[in-house]
Amino acid sequence: MSEYIFKLPDLGEGTVEAEIAEWMVRVGDTVLEEDPICAMLTDKAAVELTAPVGGTVVSIAGDEGDTVSVGSPLIIFDTSGEAAGPDESAAETSANVPTASESETKPAPPADSTGDGKVATSPSIRARAREAGIDLLQVQGTGPRGRILKSDFEAFQAKGESGPGKAPTTASGGEKRTGVTEIKVIGMRRKIAERMSQANQEIPHFTYVEEIDVTALESLREHLNSKKAPEDAKLTPLAFIGLALIKALRDFPQCNAHYDKERNVIVRHDAVHLGIATQTGDGLKVAVVKHAEARDLDGLATEIRRVSSSARDNTASRDELSGSTITITSLGKMGGIVSTPVINQPEVGIIGVNKAVDRPVVAGGQVVVRRMMNLSSSFDHRFVDGYDGAAMVQALKELLEQPATIFMP
Repeated sequence: MSEYIFKLPDLGEGTVEAEIAEWMVRVGDTVLEEDPICAMLTDKAAVELTAPVGGTVVSIAGDEGDTVSVGSPLIIFDTSGEAAGPDESAAETSANVPTASESETKPAPPADSTGDGKVATSPSIRARAREAGIDLLQVQGTGPRGRILKSDFEAFQAKGESGPGKAPTTASGGEKRTGVTEIKVIGMRRKIAERMSQANQEIPHFTYVEEIDVTALESLREHLNSKKAPEDAKLTPLAFIGLALIKALRDFPQCNAHYDKERNVIVRHDAVHLGIATQTGDGLKVAVVKHAEARDLDGLATEIRRVSSSARDNTASRDELSGSTITITSLGKMGGIVSTPVINQPEVGIIGVNKAVDRPVVAGGQVVVRRMMNLSSSFDHRFVDGYDGAAMVQALKELLEQPATIFMP
């Protein structure tokens, strides 16, 4: 037997180890060179690796969720066999192509190249399927060995198809439920859990909540959107809040900072690398708009959409998921009345956006209906005094309530 030992390569940015997020092959499988074999999870993103040679899988480094050091054996191939190359695969395929009548009566089955109920596809497609509630076992793959490609998934989604329906529920009660479901905490979910626990243990948070009258802001936003062409993306409140935050930070540089605990140094940044907390199929990720201070309203809105979309479909680069200097987190219409956002280390501040609602307020001695929204902010009390954190939010409030001032020098 001729063995080829494939070691975990350097995945960049000082990575010394990575977690096995997903195996796309198993022992005994025969693969071709460049076939996808696994997805490895670094601190920031999933990286799909492909086979450097063709051959049969002899052994793999561990189970999904296990950690492998850079330079350690990841997978061993037996290259002494005669794994079919691309030309041979094509010949074999053509030899087994069904006749027209067969293809009409026997449609190709959905993909299950692993034989154990696990579908061969990329992590980004898995994430999109989870978000859309699509069972990938129902999707027909056209890639090598039935692998589901992006085009396959989007074609299936466009048809409005879905996985097997759930059993109908009834209003009648009575039946006891005793089942349990165990879900191993691995991959991005484990990374999120570790970061949240660390932030909660190490950072003395203080939270400050203020209500904002966004009536004028909403009026301006609707007016600007009305001037856009139908095919153009509309402005969201997040772009205005981000632009206002960038301006407010000029007077509060202590809030746009990192704490380097190894050197015990506060690093204040002139640049604003704006983090946008984004819910994805793999959990919460922080997509980053680099040099947000250099962008105008439309430019900021466009970049927020781009990096958030990349985070959701798992195509974001490590650079797009790292380096933020302050973060905005929002749950949109589900934003609730108040929240206590957890700081994204090594940052020292985070702004939580709650939902905007019409409600009665007293203005000029009269009860009037205004569009109101709360901002829930958290700061690292070791380095941001309560007064400074509150003053920064008040400056942000003033900008949002008088939106024309956002655009003044």
